[in-house]
Amino acid sequence: MRVLLLLLCGLIGEAFAFAKPAQSVPVVPNFTSGSMQSSTRTTSKVVETIRSENYQTGWEYAVSGTNIQHDGDSLSPSSTTINTWTGLDASKKPNWTIVRPGEAFQFMETMKNPGLANVTTIQRTTEIEQLQEVISSFSQ
Repeated sequence: MRVLLLLLCGLIGEAFAFAKPAQSVPVVPNFTSGSMQSSTRTTSKVVETIRSENYQTGWEYAVSGTNIQHDGDSLSPSSTTINTWTGLDASKKPNWTIVRPGEAFQFMETMKNPGLANVTTIQRTTEIEQLQEVISSFSQ
């Protein structure tokens, strides 16, 4: 086995001894000028939903009109009430009457409680397209 191994090593050594060095030929381009063009197109789509909620934090009672008057009752708590008022008592709202019967009158009464007053939802889609073109020129 050793003899075979020594013989094999000897043959490989002789092969390297007779090997010729590698030679190369210089590469010379055979063109004088050129150009390269590339283009990239990117598209994206953005879908967004915007939701706005408005809350009324207190009670609101409003009256407007002409040729009307109230009986003097008030919905407002007394000035001596401190931190005990919990809400508007609609049964205590004033009674409204026409001042001059037979004449024209206008009357508008609004009562709003605390809570969600308004919801606005906006949905929009934006499409974006980008195009990039690159041209490279070169010469020798």
